Amino acid sequence: MIGIGGSNAATELAAISKDLSHVRPITEGERQQRRQQAARLMQEKGIAALVMSASTSLYYFTGLSWYQSERLVGAVLTRDAKLIFVSPAFEDSKLRETLGEQADIRLWEEDESPYALVAQILADEKLSGTIALDEAAPFFIADGLRQALSAYEIVNGMVVTAACRMHKSENEIALMQAAKNITLEVHKRAARILREGISSFEVADFINQAHRAYGGSSSTFCIVSFGLPTSIPHGPDGVQYLKEGDMVLIDTGCMIERYHSDITRSYVFGEPTARQRSMWNLEKEAQAAAFDAAQIGVPCEEVDLAARRVLEAAGLGPGYKTPGLPHRTGHGIGLDIHEWTYLVKGNKTPLAKGMCFSNEPMICLDGEFGIRLEDHFYMTEQGPRWFTEQSHAVDAPFGV
Repeated sequence: MIGIGGSNAATELAAISKDLSHVRPITEGERQQRRQQAARLMQEKGIAALVMSASTSLYYFTGLSWYQSERLVGAVLTRDAKLIFVSPAFEDSKLRETLGEQADIRLWEEDESPYALVAQILADEKLSGTIALDEAAPFFIADGLRQALSAYEIVNGMVVTAACRMHKSENEIALMQAAKNITLEVHKRAARILREGISSFEVADFINQAHRAYGGSSSTFCIVSFGLPTSIPHGPDGVQYLKEGDMVLIDTGCMIERYHSDITRSYVFGEPTARQRSMWNLEKEAQAAAFDAAQIGVPCEEVDLAARRVLEAAGLGPGYKTPGLPHRTGHGIGLDIHEWTYLVKGNKTPLAKGMCFSNEPMICLDGEFGIRLEDHFYMTEQGPRWFTEQSHAVDAPFGV
């Protein structure tokens, strides 16, 4: 086993040094460009305004990060790129800590309807016709707006939000690269602390500490599975203890400036069996086939199908059946860990510059083990480019 075992958590944590000097936050200038792009899309599609609730889209377009509650806090972005915030009156000073005194914030009192306030904003701006609503808005907001905006047609805001957000800027790609670099280093250190009898909870706790030590957020999620439970895509409940010969699957990520990493490594603790080695190699081949298929203009579904063709040729599947690949090959990533668009059968969206995806055609072998190798890539004009390179081998996952 190369790079697996032989160390401990204290030694690995002590060796970590934090360096985020290269990280450049998203500027207000870039957010203005985003709003201008959204306005152009609204004009093209005949949409008068985009109404956003407390969501990652609100943060993407405005820089305001807010929690979702029973009170509407959000913004109206007009087709002329005018930005008007909506807030409970008692939150005014808190919003201005982020937005500044120049922000246009319209306030509603506790005994007033925020939806009526949105309607008044639209009337004041002389906007009529079609309104796009943030697709992440809870039903109670959608229902309140439906009643208050009976004269308007309300459509899914994805036609604006997703169309903007799925194409990442160089700054966004750099932030995700920083997050993914950290998580890959955490993976390497997690592999080195493995020993027979270690618990999955202990490994997950180390991963969380290591992410923070490198300067990332706490782990946004952490799946640690040993042996048979590795065949469960998102892991089992409860604690597990590592045994010699177990397949290990660790899937985790963190955030830098709210942008996500998400990397999975699978390898064997001990000497791999012929079955483990052959299935691991097949997983890597499927992942490589998906990457090679990801070319500018190719439909997203073709990337998924390329991975499945490799697996089905080896007798797995077909389709989403197990033993085989039971889920899509990849998802978009950015401010949300899963976001538009998806590498899945039926998605005809053509690949374009700036799109970012996971590449994770997992092999689930019911009653045996599972293997997921997950790296991410982004699209350039010349084709796909890895954020992190493929894993090396089942018994040397991080190279030699």
